[in-house]
Amino acid sequence: MKKLNTLTKIANCGVVAVVRADSAEEACHISDACIEGGILSIEITFTIQGAEDVIKQLTDYYFDRECVLIGAGTVLDAVTARIAIMAGAQFIVSPAFDQETAKLCNLYQIPYMPGCMTITEMKHALESGVDIVKLFPGSTYGSEFVKAVKAPLPQVNIMPTGGVDLENVEKWIRNGCVAVGVGGNLLAPAKTGDYSKITSLARKYVEKVQKARVNKS
Repeated sequence: MKKLNTLTKIANCGVVAVVRADSAEEACHISDACIEGGILSIEITFTIQGAEDVIKQLTDYYFDRECVLIGAGTVLDAVTARIAIMAGAQFIVSPAFDQETAKLCNLYQIPYMPGCMTITEMKHALESGVDIVKLFPGSTYGSEFVKAVKAPLPQVNIMPTGGVDLENVEKWIRNGCVAVGVGGNLLAPAKTGDYSKITSLARKYVEKVQKARVNKS
């Protein structure tokens, strides 16, 4: 049930904030701003120094808010995945599929979302128990690619990351994506310390995803 609950929360919100930052403090500020704006799934990337400490700090802080999910991103191997899980990560995201990481995440009932670009890669990921495939980089193919993939693989849940912005997010959702990962376009105001702007942008992303779902139905 733990894994199912996490996947359901990710799908319900429909947006995962991919947090990259120059420091642990900045990562926490960005995460808080995203959560305030309604993006409740936060991916703390392991490009941040002390990423595991950020994950622990955020999971402790938001412990009483069950709707908030703190996960780990840019996880390249099973060792890093276990470090993240022990720190409290509720989901694991990787730029590429890794068999050992998939096994580890299945053991702990933690959703694993690896980056895939081809139907062959997606097939291998599904065979290893992956529930959501990260289409990465999404900008390489565009939203129309999702419909093409779901013709032979209608059961695959796709989350594009890279190239998702406020102008095209609705297209991704209408074409069948279960969620989207958003990074640079959302986090840009952090460079000037304008975290309230991140909150505003986060709110717009969530609104557009929900709108797209209504129009799709």
